This record gives sequence, structure tokens and C-alpha cells, in this order.
Amino acid sequence: MLRRIERLLVDLSIVSVLGLGLLITANVVLRAAFNSGIPDSTVVVAELMVAAVVLPLAATTANRAHIAVEFVANQLPPRVGDGLIVFGSVFGLIALTPLIYAGWREAAHALEAGSFFFGELHLPKWPGRVIFLAGMVFCWLRLLVMVVDDIRTLRSGGRLSADKTDEAA
Repeated sequence: MLRRIERLLVDLSIVSVLGLGLLITANVVLRAAFNSGIPDSTVVVAELMVAAVVLPLAATTANRAHIAVEFVANQLPPRVGDGLIVFGSVFGLIALTPLIYAGWREAAHALEAGSFFFGELHLPKWPGRVIFLAGMVFCWLRLLVMVVDDIRTLRSGGRLSADKTDEAA
């Protein structure tokens, strides 16, 4: 089930990137050709960037595709390397918790107060806040599942190798 949600979030991120490209292109063409533009395009671009960056985090985490310093980790004994993988995931859980809390507060405030961006269209602030919160929550859930699975694997005497991450994809 989590894989399907991650796929949906990646697809929404792709749509966001395509929307960004179309919006920026249309805005440039309108400015160059007609000395006009799309109202509140900077606000829409900023909100679409949030979706493009945050929504695929859970899938990136599931594939263990974050930036890593492997030249150091590859020099360590396998069990130490595996322990560092679990430590990094647990640290990620701890690090994401305040972001989720802050995201929750921002989303709740934007929804309750009916906050909007000042501009021609008076666009609401809550969609970007809710998207950020959803991306962080699903990334946290994916990390939690990975920590539990990794600990089970290590306790059963298995290894957390690159081969295991390829199977997850």
C-alpha cells in the first residue's frame, strides 16, 4: 500500500514539474510578446516547487537514493556499515519529527485562519502547507518501515547490502 502511495506522490511531483515548465514558459512568452504575464506566477511557481521537491521524498528514501558518502562506509566492516545505515535512518526519523510538527502547525493555521497570498488572485496558502506536511509524513513512515525491516534483517543475521535496495525498487 505504501508503494502505491509513493508512486502517486512521484506522479504528482512529475505533474508539478511539468506544470512549472508550462507556467514559466507561458509567462516568458507573454512577457516577451505581449508585455503581460500570468497573475501571481511567482506564488504558483513557489507552491509547485514545494510539491516537486517534497512529494518524491518517500520514494527516494525507499530506494535509498539519498546522497551518501560511500567511500568511507565501504572501508568499514560490513556489520559496522549496516549499523550506520540503521543509525542514519533512526537519525532521519528524529530529524523529520520537528519538521512534521512545524508543518502541522503551519497547515492547521493556514486552514483555520483562511490565510492567502497577497496578489491579484488571492490564492490560499493551505495547499502548499498540506503538500509539505504530506510529503514529510510519508517520508517519515517509509523511514520507520525501513528501520523496522533493517533491524529484523540484522537480527536474523542478514546484511543490508545494495542488492536489497535493488529488490525494493
